[in-house]
Amino acid sequence: MLSPANVAIAGATGAVGIEMLLTLEKRNFPVKNLKLLASSRSVGKKFKFHDTEVSVEELTPESFKGVDIALFSAGASVSREYRKACTDAGAVMIDNSSAFRMEDGVPLVVPEVNAEDAFKHNGVIANPNCTTAIMCVAVWPLHRAKKLKRMVASTYQAASGGGQKAMNELIQQTRDVLDGKPAQVNVMAQQIAFNLFPHIDVFLDNDYTKEEMKMVNETRKIMHMPELKISCTCVRVPVLRAHSESLNLEFEEDITPAEAREILAKAPGVQLRDDPANKIYPMPMEATTMYDVLVGRIRQDVSRTDKKGLDIFISGDQLLKGAALNAVQIAEVLVGKN
Repeated sequence: MLSPANVAIAGATGAVGIEMLLTLEKRNFPVKNLKLLASSRSVGKKFKFHDTEVSVEELTPESFKGVDIALFSAGASVSREYRKACTDAGAVMIDNSSAFRMEDGVPLVVPEVNAEDAFKHNGVIANPNCTTAIMCVAVWPLHRAKKLKRMVASTYQAASGGGQKAMNELIQQTRDVLDGKPAQVNVMAQQIAFNLFPHIDVFLDNDYTKEEMKMVNETRKIMHMPELKISCTCVRVPVLRAHSESLNLEFEEDITPAEAREILAKAPGVQLRDDPANKIYPMPMEATTMYDVLVGRIRQDVSRTDKKGLDIFISGDQLLKGAALNAVQIAEVLVGKN
């Protein structure tokens, strides 16, 4: 694909769409022309891109004429509706929804892991689930060195995973509770202020949630490990932005914490935060607005008699590496910038 590229953002006024716009600017993505697309109620809103004001246009099937790359963050139903119009116009759709992630022939890409898969597309490239993307960045370099065999994940997912309305609900509920008022639950499954709950997305027949099974199935696809053993529990926590995860990892080969630190210190997209004696470890407050995934609390699994197990803790910005940044990085791969 030629650079610079004509770029469109579908869902430009949402939380992730806004981060996509900011990320394109901050990373100096080679944009020739930019279209901001949203529903009719957002038409006319203006956003600054470098030194230019760009007005939001209504998303229609004709929106993609002349577009090279279309970044989608408007929900799965919208992505499905506009897929044909987008690809028929010759644009590559980089989709942030769950619509096409597990579809055969659609690459599911985390550039630090499987950038080469991006070139195997037939017009659509899928962005992974936020927790999956953050996890893969941290786990992949360890797998390459020591061959991952099994993983047990527990997530601590911020309100940002539910979009701007969920973030607003956390803020409003917190104010209400502190003022002695009842918390109104309208967006999330339960009260989130001063609470947490193990319920993200719908429950499936196997008693896992859809979010949990996304992490299982998407990780296997991204890492090209269809038999990888994974179990996951996803929990919503009263954090505004940035997800965290506790990971128990089993490898085929011995690995020590010192080896893991050495591997991760050189890994792309990772920053070590592993000095507990000085209160340095990954925290969502620090990960917020950061591109890299923070990794720390690296320790040997003491439940084992061998040295094939590790425990680590990670934090990553759900709106960036978990969504907008990853999509822009995929676009960078396509234009040869990354």
